Order: sequence, then C-alpha cells, then structure tokens
Amino acid sequence: METESEPYVRLATLRQLHQVVANLNTARSLADTLQTVADGVTAGLGYELACVNLVRPDGDLVVAAFSGSPAAEALITGRVGSRASWERRLSMGEAWGELRFIPHTEGWVLIEDDVPQWHTDGPEPRFEDEWHPRDRLYAPMYASGSGRELLGVISVDRPRNGRRPGPWGQEALQMYASQAAIAISNARLRANMQRALVRLEREQQALRASEESFRQAFEYAPSGMAIAEMGGDQHGRLLRANDALCRLLGRPSSVMRRYSFADLVHPEDIGTLLRTSAEGGRAELRLARRDGTYVWVSLRNSVVADTADGPRFLLTHVEDIEERKRHELQLAHRASHDALTGLPNSAELRARLSSRLCSRPHAVRATAAGTHAVDSGVDSYDSSYDSGEYEYGEHAYRGDGFDFGDGADGGAYDHHVHAVAPDSEVDDGTKGLAVLFCDLDGFKSINDRFGHHTGDAVLIEVARRLTAGVRDGDTVARLGGDEFVVLADGLGAADAADLAVRLRNAIIPPIRVDGRAVRVGASFGIGWAECGMSVEEVLNSADQRMYIEKRSRSKVHRRAG
Repeated sequence: METESEPYVRLATLRQLHQVVANLNTARSLADTLQTVADGVTAGLGYELACVNLVRPDGDLVVAAFSGSPAAEALITGRVGSRASWERRLSMGEAWGELRFIPHTEGWVLIEDDVPQWHTDGPEPRFEDEWHPRDRLYAPMYASGSGRELLGVISVDRPRNGRRPGPWGQEALQMYASQAAIAISNARLRANMQRALVRLEREQQALRASEESFRQAFEYAPSGMAIAEMGGDQHGRLLRANDALCRLLGRPSSVMRRYSFADLVHPEDIGTLLRTSAEGGRAELRLARRDGTYVWVSLRNSVVADTADGPRFLLTHVEDIEERKRHELQLAHRASHDALTGLPNSAELRARLSSRLCSRPHAVRATAAGTHAVDSGVDSYDSSYDSGEYEYGEHAYRGDGFDFGDGADGGAYDHHVHAVAPDSEVDDGTKGLAVLFCDLDGFKSINDRFGHHTGDAVLIEVARRLTAGVRDGDTVARLGGDEFVVLADGLGAADAADLAVRLRNAIIPPIRVDGRAVRVGASFGIGWAECGMSVEEVLNSADQRMYIEKRSRSKVHRRAG
C-alpha cells in the first residue's frame, strides 16, 4: 500500500527524470553525451555511483564515463572488459525487464573476471530489499530497430535510499537506458553529419563524393530527416524527406514535397513551431500522419549551404518520442491516481479543488461570506432515502459570474470565476461547486470477515457506481481507505441533496464477490467550495457534515455486510 507522500515523491522524481532525459540531447559530442548519461543517473535516478560501458568496434566494452566518485573514476575509466565476460554477467542473476540484477549471493564468482569494477564495504543487509555493497545492477542499452544491437551497459551502485529499486524505480531506469541509447546513437549520427558538413565546406574538389556521403547519411539515418527551403515565398517547404520520416508519417516522398512542417503540425503546437529558431532550434510537438492520427516528435534544426556561396537550406532532424511521451503520461497518471480504483487520488483532488478557489471571498452576495448551515440538506435527502429517481442541476453551469475589480490581486481585470456557496435557508437560485464527502458504512466488517481481497473488490465496484452516477464534468476521487469525494459544479442546495441520495442508493445494492453477496451503506456530507476558503477548510467542512449526517441516522439505516 503506497503512503500518502508517494504521489508527491513520484512527481518530484518524474520532474528530475524528465530534466535529465532532456539534457541527453544537449551534449555537443559523443564524449559529452556519455558523461551526461552517467551524470543523469546520479542526478535524477537516485544512485550515488554510475558507470557507462561503451561497446568498441572489436566488441569489447570500455569504461567511457563515470559519475559519483573521482577516486573510482580515476581507477577504472578507460579500462576494458571482454565481451564474453559481459555476456556472462548479462545472463546471470534476476531479469527485471531489460535490467539485470545480480545479488551479492551470486556475484562473488565475478570478482576475478576482467570486467573493470569497484568495491565498497558495508554491513550485511538488515532486511530483505536492502542494498548490499556487492549487489550489481546493469541496464543494457540497445540500438533502435529489430537487430537489438548492444551499444553499451549502464552499471549503477549505492541507491541513496539504501534499498533495491522497486517496480517504479526499475521502470524509470529502464526507460532512461532506452533514451540514453537513442542519445548515443544520435551523438554518433551528429558526429557523422558534422564530418560530412565540414567536407562540404572545405573540400570543393571532392564535392561529388561529399554529396554522396551526405545523401547516404540522410537517406539511411535511423530517424527522420528533412531538408526545407529557407527564405522567399516557399520558405519552409519540404524539398526532401528521408525514408525514416516518410515511414513515420505514413506519406510517400513525392507527397511530402507538397507540405511544410507548418501544414503537418497539430493546431495546438503551431505556436511552438513558430518559436523554434532555424539555427539550433529544438521543439517537441505533434505531426500528422496520413491516417489522421498524430505522433510526438522532437525537431532539431540546423542550417546547411548547398555550396560555399550557394543558397542555404534548413536541415531538420525528426526523432520519434511517442514511446517516451507515453511513459511520461503513464508515470504522471500513476502519481495522480489511485492504484486500486483508478480514480484521482488525494493530491489530484486537492489540485483540482485549489484551481477553483482564490484568496478573496466572493463579493457579489449581500449576505456575510463564509456562513455555513451545518445541518443543511440532511433531512431533505434522508427522507427520500429509498426513492432512487432524482435529477439535479444543469450540466456545466458555472458560478455567479466574473469579478471585474480594481486589479488589487493581480491585473486590471480578474477573470477568475468565483466559487460561491448557495444559501441553505432560502433557494435563491444560486449555483455552486458542491463537495460531497462519502464514507462507507460497514466496510470494516467486510474486510474483517472476508479479507482484503473482498474489501478491494467492494472499493472498485463502489468507485464504478459513483463514477456512473455523476456527469462527465464532475470529479470522483478516492481520498483514502473507504472515503470518497465528489466535486459537482453548477448545483443548488436541493440539487446537491438529490445527488447525494442518488449516489447512496446506487451504492446500497448488493455487490457480488467470488459468488458471495455483500452490502455496504454510505454516509454523505455536503460542503461547498467558496472563494476565501482553503482546500482543507472545504474538505473539513464536508467531512464534519458527513459525521453529523451519519450520527443523525439510526444504525438500521447504516447496516451493511
């Protein structure tokens, strides 16, 4: 069971990981790229030591970069390990996806082989997943494509938390190794391209040979490349596109010459493209495929000349980053959603609620701001507890309106739509953001009698019923344990009470788990989000009303099991 702080830790780690992955493509040479790969492990993945072993042309692996210890770096940098010894290591131990972990209980047989290594001393592990000083963890780097050519191996040591990485940490290291392999391949490609460009500028007499070299590097590059016009009426029009780019976008080369990147970019990314400079410009955006779908790519521009004094052209390198973006979205989703039910978690709930609140109380209402009738709505929806047929406020209705003030809180006009609580005494037509705090009745007894497997199945089904009972624009979140919160905008006091009854009636029917029917009840407390209140004040208000409503009903109404 993950702790309450883990989503925040994962978000922070995700930001660090995103930054170090972005840094991989900023290095200007292969040596800088290799050192950036090693530094990224210690800076963003939580290890104290990292080593990059690069495959040489003869197949052996040389220690090309080291990070974390100047003494160890001086000891092993430049030393070579045979390919046979490395293949032996990559076939031992435990396979964690693409990673290979060799525990200290097995790694003692490797002490005498010819792979460069360092040793650290430390006490024996005190618990099962504690990192041992002689544990080994390797992340192979493979070239993209079907051949799976080994480019090198990242070896890491001494996790800062003192533990073996869990599933999330393993996935992060594996994704980083994949991106590092792409960066190393691109660095080699850039080196080849740079040499080709130098020859084009300095060797006029060998122009034909240089053009052929450039053509082959362009046509057979593993990632997409394009040449476009610069200046004039046809600025940006594609002149040539290599086979990799044509395959990526599903368009033949003859068709690609009809377009510019501005014609292919996603409408939401056109501003990003226009802000990307011609010389050295970089951008991450979406390009349209022939089938109408979009693919995330990384664009990198450079300017080349046809001859020494001839016209200049724009050379654009197009890298497919769809997989990386997918992993980033998955990691972000895991950090902001409950692992069991798939609902937004506590952190995401607070973020969404915070976005609707501001520090200034709403000034349109004549009544005093912040007055709350704690018992409002309890009797009204408790009396219709079993009816099951209800309707509530209109979809997507927002609050009282805009406040065009004097700009005291940041600007001549404040376009924030203030959240306001409806009057609990008189139905004046005011609509607000209702916060329904739900606590399941009888859930603990189900857990105690039938076990956590049944309890988890009940929580999943309750989450499904709550989600089915609200509108598309509403939020259903799991706060923790058997507590849920619903955010429903555009409701009056009666609407919110009807919604609470409807949701409670949806929860009551029996839930079948492994052939057994169990029941839970639900108590709802209705609070209102109002500008001038904090997120915690809003949730506490709804929580308190839930407990008042729970105590106001007899045990018969709350019985479940």
